[in-house]
Order: sequence, then C-alpha cells, then structure tokens
Amino acid sequence: MKHILYAGLIICIFSAGSFAQTQDKVKSEIQQPDQLDEIGGPQMIFETLVVNYGDIDKGSDPLRVFRFTNTGIEPLVIKHAKGSCGCTVPEYPKAPIMPGETGEIKVRYDTNRMGSFTKTISLSTNINEENIVLTIKGNVHEKIEEGSVPAKENSIF
Repeated sequence: MKHILYAGLIICIFSAGSFAQTQDKVKSEIQQPDQLDEIGGPQMIFETLVVNYGDIDKGSDPLRVFRFTNTGIEPLVIKHAKGSCGCTVPEYPKAPIMPGETGEIKVRYDTNRMGSFTKTISLSTNINEENIVLTIKGNVHEKIEEGSVPAKENSIF
C-alpha cells in the first residue's frame, strides 16, 4: 500500500512540475515580438522606455520624444497620459494609431528646476488594463556664462 501511495505522490509532483514549465513556456512565447500578430489587438512597441536628458543647463530645451509603433492588428488608442508631477507634461496622439503606423509621446520637463530628476509618464491604452510607464531622467545645473569665472571656495580674493 505504501508503494502505491508513494507512486501516486511522485506522479502528482511530476505533473505539477511539468504544468509549471508549460505555463512558463507560454508566457515567454507571448513576449516574443515575432508572435505579436497571433495575439491579436493593438500592440505598442517603443524604441526606448527611458529617455535620459543627461547633464543640461538650466532653461535648456525641455522637449523629448518617445517614439512607438503599433505592431498589432487593431487600432491603438491612448486614452490618457499623466506625468508623475506638474513639472512633467506629456502630449500624446488623440486619434487612433492604425496597425503598422508610428506615433510619438512628447514630454516637456521644467528645466528651470535644478538638480537630478527621475520622473515617469503613465499611459492608459486599449491594450490592457495595466498602464505603460515611461521614464525621463537627467541633471539640471546652473548655466555658466561665458567669460565668468566660478568663485573658488576658501578664497581670500
């Protein structure tokens, strides 16, 4: 009787393990770009999800662009875009993006705010219920005027 119980237990363990591997395989297959057409619906593929302003002068050009393509088989609709604070203002296409077409999310950051920053933009779309999160980051420093010499610390002159 013990042998039958152990055999049944081993079969259950192997069945659970093979089921878990099958689920992982399905999840990894869905994430492959060459299979997006099989999923159906719209798909939003970005060139990058992070834009780095780098080290910029105070008052520099605030505009940066996230480019994307609808690689799905249905129109893509961006319902809403929201910055993580008032210093980050996104602009997005209001018209549907047809399959194969590209679009842009334009983001303006208030470059008069000094220091390092990392901000996010959340997009609500018709792809699914989860928001797509884009990130901008950089460092704004005081602009040094030509001909001016920065003051040295501990200088007597």
